[in-house]
Amino acid sequence: MKKLLSLIVMLLLSEIVPAQQKSVTKFLGIPMDGYKSDMIGKLKEKGYTYDSAYDCLKGEFNGRDVHIYVGTNNNKVYRIMVADAVPSNESDIKIRFNNLCQQFSENDRYFSLGKYTLSEDENISYEMTVHNKRYQAAYYQLETNDADTEQNLDEQDSFIADMMNRSVWFMIDERYGRYYILMYYDNVCNQANGEDL
Repeated sequence: MKKLLSLIVMLLLSEIVPAQQKSVTKFLGIPMDGYKSDMIGKLKEKGYTYDSAYDCLKGEFNGRDVHIYVGTNNNKVYRIMVADAVPSNESDIKIRFNNLCQQFSENDRYFSLGKYTLSEDENISYEMTVHNKRYQAAYYQLETNDADTEQNLDEQDSFIADMMNRSVWFMIDERYGRYYILMYYDNVCNQANGEDL
């Protein structure tokens, strides 16, 4: 019975989400719904330089030197990944992670379902190596009219489904004892859903 109920809920949500989509994730104010070449062109207009050897853009984002990668499904943008260009040590990455959590939490354009911070005594090197722990935080972009609109129950359901399509999350990545922040802006509506199987 539980499996049947779960299947019905998933089918209903799969019908609601595409039909109710109001908006898509934005990266630097650019809607992430076009083609890769268009997104690269718009990012170049914002001052980023394209590196064809690595198929990424380079520049500064939120005060850090970064590499920006554009992920596609059927050439439609579904993800922007922003990766630190310069690594950090363990104590600096904890500070950076906590600062990003604070910046997102204090930004009216984002909503989160949890609180994310690392304590000073968290041994991320040990936890990531021995316990395969993953340090990440997830937020959702709000549209300017999302917070101001009074909605009935049906509109709230579509509001939540629409908001979940605009996810922004980041994680700590470790390579050879050096740490990086990887930040992902996702347009869930453009992700692969098995249509090519």
